[in-house]
Amino acid sequence: MLVDSHCHLDRVSLKAYDKDFAAFMTATLASGVGHMLCVSIDLEHYPKMRALVDPYPQVSVSVGVHPNETNRQEPEPDELVALAADPRNVAIGETGLDYYRSEGDLAWQHQRFRHHIAAARACGKPLIIHTREARADTLRILREEGAREVGGVLHCFTEDWDMASQALDLGFHISFSGIVTFPGADDLRQVAARVPLDRLLIETDSPYLTPVPHRGRPNEPRHVVHVADCIAQLRDLDREVLIAATGDNFRRLFQPAALADTA
Repeated sequence: MLVDSHCHLDRVSLKAYDKDFAAFMTATLASGVGHMLCVSIDLEHYPKMRALVDPYPQVSVSVGVHPNETNRQEPEPDELVALAADPRNVAIGETGLDYYRSEGDLAWQHQRFRHHIAAARACGKPLIIHTREARADTLRILREEGAREVGGVLHCFTEDWDMASQALDLGFHISFSGIVTFPGADDLRQVAARVPLDRLLIETDSPYLTPVPHRGRPNEPRHVVHVADCIAQLRDLDREVLIAATGDNFRRLFQPAALADTA
């Protein structure tokens, strides 16, 4: 099954669908995408996002606050755990560290990250990790907070093999977005070729990071097939083999109720 393991459906452009989310979803499902994980980036918009996708069992959700979100009420572990009790909720995040867009004293980012890991451990759900220019601290906090207990995924991976290897050792999966298709992403493609097939995920991060050959246009989940094609070619695999493997990996990691009967 073709799965987009990380997207933001409440933020995709609906211009091509006459601003009709139902029409967008009909077209997405008709394209062959069988399941999507709609990822939270803040708690203020979470209720609206959750309501938007409620009619679609093909969509799971996560709950969390992105490391770059500021001027927000800080999420407490108990609050995250309560929201994660929703049967459609399969993960905590996205969370992590981002030193690219934030500067100064980032102790607040570290504390937010630790709260998410505590919540994940409390509810037994995996983590969705965002990390950018924060390799050492991301790995250190994951270790210090016992994130191995729940595992998860380093999403939209853009780091080197050393970080990927250490994350794999902690029990995490590695997910690649449309960035892997970009002309200047040779080093990243080398990492994508090395990640064990049973720990690999694919995503769009829609509406961001549109893959080749659709660069310059809004991204959406149906474009995840281009990420699959790119990585399948790197690994000398048939596209369907790569799609089946990443779909199985998604099912095992996140255990979405909607896919339980296909396991």
